[in-house]
Amino acid sequence: MTSAPERLCAVVLAAGEGRRLRPVTLHTPKPLLKVGGVSLLDRTFARLAALGFAGPDLVAVNACHLADQIVAAVGDRARLSVEDPPPLGTSGGVARLKDWIGGRDVLVCNADAYLDGGAEPYRRLLDGWDRREVRLLGVVAPEEPHLFSGHAFAGASLLPWNLVKDLAPEPSELVRTVWRPAERNGALRPVTHDGVFIDCGTPQRLAAADRHAASIEGAKL
Repeated sequence: MTSAPERLCAVVLAAGEGRRLRPVTLHTPKPLLKVGGVSLLDRTFARLAALGFAGPDLVAVNACHLADQIVAAVGDRARLSVEDPPPLGTSGGVARLKDWIGGRDVLVCNADAYLDGGAEPYRRLLDGWDRREVRLLGVVAPEEPHLFSGHAFAGASLLPWNLVKDLAPEPSELVRTVWRPAERNGALRPVTHDGVFIDCGTPQRLAAADRHAASIEGAKL
């Protein structure tokens, strides 16, 4: 069995409202929508488990919108952080878990990110990490605005504890509190994902992810 790296935990962000997916997300939280017959949240759990991240000591999930459904789906597979509405955002959500993180570095994963390649995207993100720089999983997208060295964010990042410890548990986003400041300091590096990444935030993208997953016989989660 693969063991997770020491002094590293994973936080899965699953609190968003999924407004662009309404009306579906009025009754089903986005992370529980299925792609290829498997929920986005379960796909994230599977990638993490393949690298040794499993159980409430190593994995945490935040929830807010339709939180009771997320809580039921997670069960005892992870530590749960249930936020009062509105959601705290990516930065505030991580900050609310600082006591649980407890000095560890953090792999932050978006529950709505569809990635092919099984656990390989996360494995590549972790490979050779010096625990000082911020790393972002990214796909090459030279013509898109707001990029990180020619990469669009692909749903996962690595954060050193020394940056996590200063985050405030208030509505805020990691792009403003961690990523861009690290980039300005020369301490952010995108790690290229060469495969498929789909942000399942719209009906069209969710359908595209479902088609891709369904087209791969024996697809890895």
